Amino acid sequence: MDGAAILERLRARLGSSVIETHAQQIRATLAAIDARHRSPKNRLKALMGQLAGQSELVAEFGCPFRSLCSELDKRGAAAGLPTGELMRLPIAWAEEQFRSLGRADAHELALDLMAAYEGSALLANTLRDPTVLSGSARRLDSWIDTL
Repeated sequence: MDGAAILERLRARLGSSVIETHAQQIRATLAAIDARHRSPKNRLKALMGQLAGQSELVAEFGCPFRSLCSELDKRGAAAGLPTGELMRLPIAWAEEQFRSLGRADAHELALDLMAAYEGSALLANTLRDPTVLSGSARRLDSWIDTL
């Protein structure tokens, strides 16, 4: 095996390790929300609160999970790496919450919720304005209340 192949294997292992560390962090956050909140609406709102609580950081640096996925993708290092898992975890969790509310369109609602957050995070970062994200989180809370 030549040096380039060894380096590529090391990059893949490092990438997998970073992704798994972030995935564990997401799982722990979602488990903590599950443990603290009884109703699906409150859980969804807690997730939005958790995400909006990082609005200053997101405005400065962007969403860490989206940024990681995007950077790995740009570099071609994502081949074979489960970067999508970082987005699938909160989407699946939100889908479960919407399903608990009796929503037949739970998957679509989960996608809409995460797309709204990620879009707001991107705008907050691009505009360097944390109020974009915190305002979006308030509107999403109101939307969740209507379900």
